[in-house]
Amino acid sequence: MAMGKYSRVDGKKSSTYGLTITIVLLLSLCLVGAWMFMSSSSAPANSVGYSSSDTAKDVEPVTKNDLSKEEGDRDPKNFSDEKKEESEAVTENNHVNTDSENSAEGNQVDESSGEKSEAVEEKKESDDSNGDGDGEKEKNVKEVESESDEAKQKEKTQLEESTEENKSEDGNGNEEKSEESASEIEEITEKSNKDVFPAGDQAEITKESSTGDGAWSTQLVESQNEKKAQQSSISKDQSSYGWKTCNVTAGPDYIPCLDNWQAIKKLHTTMHYEHRERHCPEETPHCLVSLPDGYKRSIKWPKSREKIWYNNVPHTKLAEIKGHQNWVKMSGEHLTFPGGGTQFKNGALHYIDFIQQSHPAIAWGNRTRVILDVGCGVASFGGYLFERDVLALSFAPKDEHEAQVQFALERGIPAMLNVMGTKRLPFPSSVFDLIHCARCRVPWHIEGGKLLLELNRALRPGGFFVWSATPVYRKNEEDSGIWKAMSKLTKAMCWKLVTIKKDKLNEVGAAIYQKPTSNKCYNKRPQNDPPLCKDSDDQNAAWNVPLEACMHKVTEDSSKRGAVWPNMWPERVETAPEWLDSQEGVYGKPAPEDFTADQEKWKTIVSKSYLNDMGIDWSNVRNVMDMRAVYGGFAAALKDLKLWVMNVVPVDAPDTLPIIYERGLFGIYHDWCESFNTYLRTYDLLHADHLFSTLRKRCNLVSVMAEIDRILRPQGTFIIRDDMETLGEVEKMVKSMKWNVKMTQSKDNEGLLSIQKSWWRPAETETIKSAIA
Repeated sequence: MAMGKYSRVDGKKSSTYGLTITIVLLLSLCLVGAWMFMSSSSAPANSVGYSSSDTAKDVEPVTKNDLSKEEGDRDPKNFSDEKKEESEAVTENNHVNTDSENSAEGNQVDESSGEKSEAVEEKKESDDSNGDGDGEKEKNVKEVESESDEAKQKEKTQLEESTEENKSEDGNGNEEKSEESASEIEEITEKSNKDVFPAGDQAEITKESSTGDGAWSTQLVESQNEKKAQQSSISKDQSSYGWKTCNVTAGPDYIPCLDNWQAIKKLHTTMHYEHRERHCPEETPHCLVSLPDGYKRSIKWPKSREKIWYNNVPHTKLAEIKGHQNWVKMSGEHLTFPGGGTQFKNGALHYIDFIQQSHPAIAWGNRTRVILDVGCGVASFGGYLFERDVLALSFAPKDEHEAQVQFALERGIPAMLNVMGTKRLPFPSSVFDLIHCARCRVPWHIEGGKLLLELNRALRPGGFFVWSATPVYRKNEEDSGIWKAMSKLTKAMCWKLVTIKKDKLNEVGAAIYQKPTSNKCYNKRPQNDPPLCKDSDDQNAAWNVPLEACMHKVTEDSSKRGAVWPNMWPERVETAPEWLDSQEGVYGKPAPEDFTADQEKWKTIVSKSYLNDMGIDWSNVRNVMDMRAVYGGFAAALKDLKLWVMNVVPVDAPDTLPIIYERGLFGIYHDWCESFNTYLRTYDLLHADHLFSTLRKRCNLVSVMAEIDRILRPQGTFIIRDDMETLGEVEKMVKSMKWNVKMTQSKDNEGLLSIQKSWWRPAETETIKSAIA
């Protein structure tokens, strides 16, 4: 009983005491919790201990908004110090939080915080090692962005990033910036805008990169290791495009439209050199052509005129059969060019001066600026005419004179592959100031003079034809017969034989003819032979047009092209032709205004941007091609440099090629859905202004890029200007070929890429059946 009584009294006492203890403990826990909450709430949002499942993107909105609100009230210079102090305070608070939570919940939060801290530290180290490029230029703006925001930006292409930054700068008026930072960015973007996009008012951002495996990625980068992510992206792109090396009979010299053996074998005749003409395969190849063993970067001009690397053009046949005429000789690891030719063994300069002395009205570099050299050999004649301020476009077929045009281009001399066969040359009518043939092996006199009549079409009224061949100065039976036939033909064509002179040093002679400037002679001929062409015949039509043995009348109306000789060089390069007055320009304005606007635009772009801000070593640039030339403004802007420009007018573009010739420049027509008539690795710089956006409507852009890879030299530059969608597609392709994107620029929906070709060749090969002999 006593025990029971005691038990009842003790039980009441214990219950009251326990309740008191419970209340005290609860109050203590509440106070500790309140203290912990106050401590953690004082930390910046980006220091909150998120679990390991939280991503950087979850943090970004809070961080960016908080920082943006505070940024306007803080001095930019002191902001980083404040941020550092806050970070140190947060570290201490995190220690306290972790200790408290460990006592109540074990090690779970500690492990999560450790993983998060480690991830942040790795991200910080990654950013520190890769952020030396553009971060400095926009320091005052970008230092307030979180690391997670940087990760998000890395996921986009540089073009996309540049576009979004432009939009932000132009339209985001709610984002506050310091006056100093805003002023600096405005000055930089306005300068870039005027230099590269002179017609617009919107600012643009310029990005540069030096990574060899592609400057910007098109794959979303989610890995914290940026280098591995880029390599993964490249690998994926290579797989998707499936680049392979061409397995063809011609090897490193493969030219798709000239090495189509399937088509050549089916020809019924080769009497008119049909086998040397273009026969493009039905499916344009998209493989990449191999490099010759031991290939090196080409020797710079002007040394390249005298010697080239043998391994770059490893052919010795010409040296064996033409070495005694000083065409080309072997000399150790070089092929050397003494400057001679069949008709000028003692050097091209002497021969050039001999022509001038024979008829002073030729006036090299003044009246005569643009000439065509037929059957050029290794083009030494054209190579030395540069010293007389003359542009010579040389051509010859891909024939038994092994690699003669390739030698010319490797030397830095303008040349192309073509043949006097069954089709018109790819030039407008009445554009060349002079046409030259030195033992060019063309039978001008046969079949009604069909081939000479094609030269007549291309020669400007009042222009000269210089024929230096054995029929001019030898009296044997064969040569005398040819001379007699040529005399009859040229007289019937109303060509005037100006003079015949003999070069005593070289023991050769030259006959110089002049095309008439009126139709008087044509109308007085006793016979219509060669016949005049029909009025319906368009003499400017030149793409895949069959030859006809007829002559076109010359233009006598002074308001039309061809009636008046162009201004003297160099005035003609910047003078709009008078015959443009009655026409509408390509861009919708009256043609003279269009011409002037185009000229000023390219002057600005070239002088302010291309020559100074692109990072291009112009001393390595000799052979240049403008793939869509319009008025030739790009080439004209480069006229003072030691280089030449092949101006290409696409066959589906407005026919502005006659204007280019009128300026004292040259070019050809071409369809970029097919391969170009040149050897591989022959151009140092390719320029494409709004070409690809038109090509993508009817061509396979992968094949176009394979062609660009074929004709551009390793380490050469490809500059492309186009809409952003097209540039994005090109970006993927060049990255998949391991080309280096050196610069990107954008404004509105327009952009620019400056890309450097790599040395990379695919390991896997693809056999092109049409190219197997």
